[in-house]
Amino acid sequence: MLTRKQHELLMFIHSRIQTDGISPSFDEMKTALELRSKSGIHRLITALEERGFIRRMPHRARAIEIIRMPTDMVPQARGNFRPAVIEGDLGHGRDSRAGAARIETDEQDSRSVPLIGRIAAGLPIEALQQGTVQIGVPSTMLSGSAEHYALEVKGDSMIDAGIHEGDVAVIRRQETANNGEIVVALIEDHEATLKRLRRKGGSIALEAANTAYETRLYRADQVQIQGRLVGLIRTY
Repeated sequence: MLTRKQHELLMFIHSRIQTDGISPSFDEMKTALELRSKSGIHRLITALEERGFIRRMPHRARAIEIIRMPTDMVPQARGNFRPAVIEGDLGHGRDSRAGAARIETDEQDSRSVPLIGRIAAGLPIEALQQGTVQIGVPSTMLSGSAEHYALEVKGDSMIDAGIHEGDVAVIRRQETANNGEIVVALIEDHEATLKRLRRKGGSIALEAANTAYETRLYRADQVQIQGRLVGLIRTY
């Protein structure tokens, strides 16, 4: 399944090749998809190539070949709030259990929240909105009438914070967070990740809890907070 941006870019490239006989430039792609930088286009192109939809011909400018077209469509977002959720990278192990706790859910003391997809606790990758199902979450994790949602964790970058691949992260929807809190961060409107937030002057650092991953620094206007981690559910 392609993400919205991947699908949109593939359709744009296909249309331009059909009309002009040549693929559009990265600048034209950036403008068409309303992205702020060409780095986002590079990531989308790489993702399309890895998924077998396009082929880049080496040593030639504006040389992209369409190999196949998608047979499925990305689901449309529901409602006004659209948390960015993604297919994450695979982790590399679950040996560390620091800070983890098993949670038994009592049906009589739980509330339903939407499980809206997967979030990468690894390198940020392309956002993907999935269909929603409801899961039961202990009421003690939830804050009054605040809106919450859940995400399945993919990746191992937060393993030293007790967050493992396959855990379900319970997120309180909010647009601000304090230093040191673990948040769902949307980067440049199309990538999402689960990381610890640090503000450094006019910049925002997204810190991993795994020494195999480096801290990534962004301008404040490149990062949008979409929620704060309030709990974990783990299945053994």
